[in-house]
Amino acid sequence: MDRFPNTANVDFHSPLDLSKAAAAVLDAEGRISGWGASAQRLLGHSPQDVLGKPAGRLLASTPGQRLSALCKTHKPRSTVLDLCCRDGRTLRAAVTFSPLEHLGVAATVVVAAELEALRGWEAQLAMLQGMATESTVGLTIFDTDMRVVWGNVSTDLELAGIAQYVGRPAADLFPEGEFISRHHPPDEDQIMEHVMTTGEPIMGMHYRGRAPADPVREHVWSCSYHRLVDARGELLGLFEESLDITDRYRAQERLSLLVRAGKRIGASLDVRRTAAELADVAVPQLADEVLVDLPPAVIEGRQPPTGSAPGHSLLRLHGRTPEEFRTSPISYAPSSPQALSLATSRPVVDDSPPEAPGERGSAASASCLFVPLLTRDTVLGLATFRRSSNPDPFGPEEQTLAVELAERAAVGIDNARRYTSQHAAALVLQRSLLPQHLPEQSAVDVAYRYLPADNRVGVGGDWFDLIPLSGARVGLTVGDVVGHGVHAAATMGRLRATVRTLALLDLDPAELLTRLDGLVAQDSEPHANDWLSDEALGVTCLYAIYNPVNGRCTWASAGHPPPIVADASGSVALSSLTPGPPLGLGGLPYENVDLSLSSGSLVAFFTDGVVEDRRTDIDSGIDRLAQVLTWQRCPLEELCDRALSALPPGPQVDDATLLLIRTRRLDAEHVADLELPPDPAMVAHARTLTERQLETWGLSELSFNAELVVSELVTNGMRYATGPVMLRLIKDRCLLCEVSDNAHTAPHLRRARRDDEGGRGLFLVAQLSQRWGTRYTASGKTIWAELSFP
Repeated sequence: MDRFPNTANVDFHSPLDLSKAAAAVLDAEGRISGWGASAQRLLGHSPQDVLGKPAGRLLASTPGQRLSALCKTHKPRSTVLDLCCRDGRTLRAAVTFSPLEHLGVAATVVVAAELEALRGWEAQLAMLQGMATESTVGLTIFDTDMRVVWGNVSTDLELAGIAQYVGRPAADLFPEGEFISRHHPPDEDQIMEHVMTTGEPIMGMHYRGRAPADPVREHVWSCSYHRLVDARGELLGLFEESLDITDRYRAQERLSLLVRAGKRIGASLDVRRTAAELADVAVPQLADEVLVDLPPAVIEGRQPPTGSAPGHSLLRLHGRTPEEFRTSPISYAPSSPQALSLATSRPVVDDSPPEAPGERGSAASASCLFVPLLTRDTVLGLATFRRSSNPDPFGPEEQTLAVELAERAAVGIDNARRYTSQHAAALVLQRSLLPQHLPEQSAVDVAYRYLPADNRVGVGGDWFDLIPLSGARVGLTVGDVVGHGVHAAATMGRLRATVRTLALLDLDPAELLTRLDGLVAQDSEPHANDWLSDEALGVTCLYAIYNPVNGRCTWASAGHPPPIVADASGSVALSSLTPGPPLGLGGLPYENVDLSLSSGSLVAFFTDGVVEDRRTDIDSGIDRLAQVLTWQRCPLEELCDRALSALPPGPQVDDATLLLIRTRRLDAEHVADLELPPDPAMVAHARTLTERQLETWGLSELSFNAELVVSELVTNGMRYATGPVMLRLIKDRCLLCEVSDNAHTAPHLRRARRDDEGGRGLFLVAQLSQRWGTRYTASGKTIWAELSFP
């Protein structure tokens, strides 16, 4: 298909050409003696209508004298006349009168054409002349051997004279140039051969090189190639259009560079990587190498030093990728251009900078641009843009571009510095909020894993804890705050501290969650103090107490997934109890669940991040975790790794916390129970039993203190109880003494006055034991004390 279907309408023949114009012959008296077919086409009159008649009849007006004068002229004359057409129209025509007297015939040849067509043809000629003499588009004609034939004035100026290249091949025009457009063959001879062979023009090829008239500056041209054929369709060669688009091309490059910089620089929140991103964006379009010099404080995430930057020691980061980047100390002389740039906060160009101390290699032949890294009116460091292979100096537009790149890098470096500082603070917060080492105890073996979804900060809203309780028991808790990051972690820390405080009151799980729910609801009210942030709304929590004496585990849940239990044989049991509402919502009460666990049972406490994500429903995740627990004999650390390695690949959408415990039971010979009737005489019997039991355990050295503590606790129980008093001695990591009765009156420690007959018992207990306290049970209370082994 012809790409230019209206090409046949383009005709560069003059309308007055005898092959096209209307022609007639007038005799000496001005009568028409000859009338051509072209004249009939133009005016519509047939030869029979006009031959032998005066030509003046064809004029719309009757300037007879003027027509007579034109017929008697001795040289060709041209004028504009209004001619009458046969259909009554008036045609304004350009008319040329040419005398034939030199041939011995007194006649005049008249050639006429429509004036409007002639003016259009003259405009085409003017256009061609303008393209040849005034156009900024370079036009060059090559023959079929691809040798230069002709060039217009623009080409002549670029080549510093076209005449010297006529007859030479195209490759001689720009011997070191190259095509930078890659969608066609990069060789100019192949392009020309393709155009002449196929007739298909190639347009918009970008060519880079140095013009002979300006050999110092590199230019870019947009080149197009078209085949040339004559009127018979025979190949004459081809012509090239070239337009210098250097400024536009560089502007587009700068724009694309800025777009790429906006996407790349500062996205990593890492100081070294940001410096590498600046180098990667600027090389090689703007510079051959980029160096970034920063104070050590900025790299470490601290505030940049105040005062004059050149007076501080700097570290140079150089390379194009973080893996290639090297760090070396650098300093500037007070008179150096680097120091001037930092002191004035302005870019400084140096075409032959001296080598700075600490730099390797000579910089004598390089052109450097020094740009301070400024953000919030603070100098963070210096960026050096260096050219060695490109001799072009940094122009004003390139300096502006470098300043903008440096500003983007400075913002990215400052953000990375602030992030580094905040990340360090967040890690400190994490270490302070989560247990780093769980306390030693005899009830369970423990392993845990904590994976925050915001792995950049390293903290999240999940928490877990193991809390030693009286009677060798342990409290176990896991919780989940909505969201993740520093705010969720702060809320989590406060909730964890509250749970620990309530747990040390020896509340049962349901009672603890009820009180915690009330606190969260109270502090989440619109007018309440911001003790808990908005993240506390809808918090889930599970709290459990395990007693190694009887193997009993009691737990309650506030919207949290129940634990998964695997007994010593590996058989897995899932709870069917529906958890209570999340904390802060109120409504339904919390219920305790009692489990009897054999020694060696596995219990998994977890948050929903372990068993649920966007691609896996929670039931499938629980089944997956339960399958891991069937590997009962594996070490707990290995089981934790197995459980988390089973998570779907890809980024986490929620924090994941896993707490695994393997239960233990205290040996029966380490527990001694004695039921005492409510008789004060039984206090002595209790002391005797304590003495004998301690002797059996090899703890006779502890007998005096233990007998005194038991005596005071039993005496106190006898005084207020209405039923039997239970004495329990437990040999664990310390000696545990517990006295239980059916009274709900809590004893209080007080300082007795000199004349008081009582009130010193609990004071003695507090002095002799390392810890003591009271816990309430369904049937009454238990007063306990812990005595350290000698």
